[in-house]
Amino acid sequence: MEDLKLYVRHDACRLLTRISRFLAEEGIQSYLVGGFVRDMLLGRNTADIDIAVAVDALAITPKVADELGGRYIPIDEENGVGRIILFHNGNAPSKGNLELDFTTLKGNIEQDLAQRDFTINAMAIELERFLSEPLLAQPNKKAEVILGADRLIDPFDGRDDLRRGVVRAVSETAFKMDAARLIRAVRLVAELGFSIDSQTEALICQHSHLITSVAGERVREELLRLLAMPRAGQRLAYLDKLGILTAMVPELVAAKGVSQPKVHVWDVFDHSLQTVATVEFLLGEGTWEPAGEDILALAPWSENLRPHFDQEVSHGSTRRLLLKLAALLHDIAKPQTKTLDEDGRARFLGHPQEGAATAVNILERLRFSTKEIKLVELLVRHHLRPTQMSHDELPSRRAIYRYFRDTGEAGIDILFLSLADHLATRGSYLDLAQWQEHARTVEYVLTRQLEEEGLSAPPRLLDGHDLIKIFGLSPGPRVGELLEVLREAQAAGEVITREKALHYIKHLLTDTSTHRKESTQGEK
Repeated sequence: MEDLKLYVRHDACRLLTRISRFLAEEGIQSYLVGGFVRDMLLGRNTADIDIAVAVDALAITPKVADELGGRYIPIDEENGVGRIILFHNGNAPSKGNLELDFTTLKGNIEQDLAQRDFTINAMAIELERFLSEPLLAQPNKKAEVILGADRLIDPFDGRDDLRRGVVRAVSETAFKMDAARLIRAVRLVAELGFSIDSQTEALICQHSHLITSVAGERVREELLRLLAMPRAGQRLAYLDKLGILTAMVPELVAAKGVSQPKVHVWDVFDHSLQTVATVEFLLGEGTWEPAGEDILALAPWSENLRPHFDQEVSHGSTRRLLLKLAALLHDIAKPQTKTLDEDGRARFLGHPQEGAATAVNILERLRFSTKEIKLVELLVRHHLRPTQMSHDELPSRRAIYRYFRDTGEAGIDILFLSLADHLATRGSYLDLAQWQEHARTVEYVLTRQLEEEGLSAPPRLLDGHDLIKIFGLSPGPRVGELLEVLREAQAAGEVITREKALHYIKHLLTDTSTHRKESTQGEK
């Protein structure tokens, strides 16, 4: 039987050595299991290490965390799973962090593996035996480990499935034991470039409804990891084929088959999936079949925008991922707002506002954070705003100010959602002139906002105390209204000094006073 070649990071080897010594001193038997073994066999980098211990993991993991100087988090108290996070940079989330999951062995190692999800994750190596093998240095910061094949514990032929590129359930009860595995199967396909075994696919379809029993936090984590993969739009379509997507987000069911005006190529549901794909296309994550490079060349993408979309919003999420999620949900309220006018044309009045409320309900159910929910809510609520900023001309400074005032931190993201919505509406029937005009408008708004900070956040020339003291106004809403009108005038370039600001307010108050006087006389 041929030896195995496994690849592991040097820092992980050093870390495992410390863990092995600690556990050995405690007399605890331990195994490397799951995705860590799989990725070593595939030669993939991984920041996650899975260790099964023959004691209560929740009791030992805090002690290991103290030994390593990491943070302990109980992940699953019912099944005895604890996590240690070793921070790469201080005590903050970072791509360089290592996560170690300690699980409690369920019986012996073979019995434990029998309760795991997929064969490629149901392999194990005794930790001490793994570390007893020689490490061969590699130039890319990895170490090569030559391990006797007899030391790989592989009761379900996971290694063969790795060679074949197949995701296969360990047992017919795998999804009944943990329904989060339903979406995980698709996520593994996306991450590894594998396919799902036909019998396993049939099991997923049979049990897809069980996804509703999974805690929202776990669904959120799997969904975000799936959205981080290339071709997320196609992955979501596959989730729908398996019956998982609409079980997870039942509000999407009503969107199927809902026709739209002739300018739309797809119904509401398929348009939503296509919008996820066009977001990826515009952010440089891949191709989109109906469009060519000439279409992308007209889009206002710049590498200077990459840090914005890569910005972390909450643990596991970025602006990029939440933009894709908003793309999926942006027309979620179209079915209930659809009406037909006298000419038989479909209208969806108010769907952004109703859709924003629906999106909030969905994300709260899936336990997204307050910051994540707020960003998606703004994206859905204002996704039509960029096309309403002007007609047949570039937006005015005042219009751009109002846009960023209302959309806040989501302003840039909404501009790209509007472009993605445009592409996913016309598909291969895209009017190049209309697309060019839309892209030109977005680029203009982006340029003005990035180059002129005062356009979206004018410097304060007067405050409420000034208006009360100088003009004798009483505290109240009227003061705020006047200050907002002043800010708009600043953004439009009409007021640039404090002196002019005072004159502007005086003029407003005089006009208001005159208008009220004339109205009173007219009533008489």
